[in-house]
Amino acid sequence: MQNYIALIHKDEDSDFGVSFPDFPGCSTAGTTMDEARKFAYEALALRIQGMLQRGEAIPRPSRLEEVLDVPEFSDALAFFVVRVSLSVEKPKKKTARVCISVPQDILDKIDAYAKRRDMSRSAFLVSAAEKAMEEKSEGK
Repeated sequence: MQNYIALIHKDEDSDFGVSFPDFPGCSTAGTTMDEARKFAYEALALRIQGMLQRGEAIPRPSRLEEVLDVPEFSDALAFFVVRVSLSVEKPKKKTARVCISVPQDILDKIDAYAKRRDMSRSAFLVSAAEKAMEEKSEGK
């Protein structure tokens, strides 16, 4: 996950516009500031998703001090941070709930490991199982 700065602009006869200093040309708008913030996440996530799918480099997030030093951004009404994932989303698959027995000490280690990687227990277990099966099929 990365945090990118978004700028809110408002002209007298316009909606609230949002732009991203790190992604020129990526913008959105909303009739209220809250709506503009909501659309900002969607716009940036879609831009990054497209760049990743095309194999383009994702820019590093600018620091607020860097953005404040740019004269063309001085008309911003507000600044806020949009947190987005820098990974290509995989199509959603049908899931099934299962009940398994795991020793408590192992479960505690699984949970701690998953938490350190900002994953759910289920996401970690699926990832570990996929990795183990790939290694097995490759003869490792």
